[in-house]
Amino acid sequence: MKYLIVGLGNIGSEYTNTRHNIGFKILDAFAEASNIIFEHKRHGFVGEYKYKSRSFILLKPTTYMNLSGKAVNYWLQKAKIDVNHMLVLVDDLALPFGHLRMRTNGGDGGHNGLKHINQVLGHQNYSRLRFGISSSYQAGNQVNYVLSPFSAEEEKLLPERMDTVKKLIESFGTIGAERTMNIYNNSKPPDTLPASSSSKK
Repeated sequence: MKYLIVGLGNIGSEYTNTRHNIGFKILDAFAEASNIIFEHKRHGFVGEYKYKSRSFILLKPTTYMNLSGKAVNYWLQKAKIDVNHMLVLVDDLALPFGHLRMRTNGGDGGHNGLKHINQVLGHQNYSRLRFGISSSYQAGNQVNYVLSPFSAEEEKLLPERMDTVKKLIESFGTIGAERTMNIYNNSKPPDTLPASSSSKK
């Protein structure tokens, strides 16, 4: 049984550690923990992870965020994976840092990567995991915020969060989306960061 796990982000060293690239960052941590090597293939960097007779295709699109649907659609067809077996990892400004929320359908929530995937697939009926990056930015500074690195305090909490996402992905492939959501939705770091008093949308 095969699954497609898509971490959204932008290619290029200037984006490597930015909040908007948390999808890439999660899959990189996943690969490192499991000795997976990504190969540069059509429309993305691709790796494969075997777990309990399941095969997880890990995809980091090279199409840039705004054209993520191109890579997603290609690899769904190339690997012959049912869209119900796809999970997309994205950043979310509406959630506090490190909080996790998984859904099996829904709108793009203003996320350009999800927006393009919805357009290309012609529907929004696929699983996505939103990883909270918080809204701790000054009004009008949203773009700079999502394209900036995580704070030192956030970086300390990221390893635990990414390990939790790895377990969530394995759960998605073994016990299904609904049970996985019951276990992991609203999961948060053991030591959450205080909200910024200057945070404004």
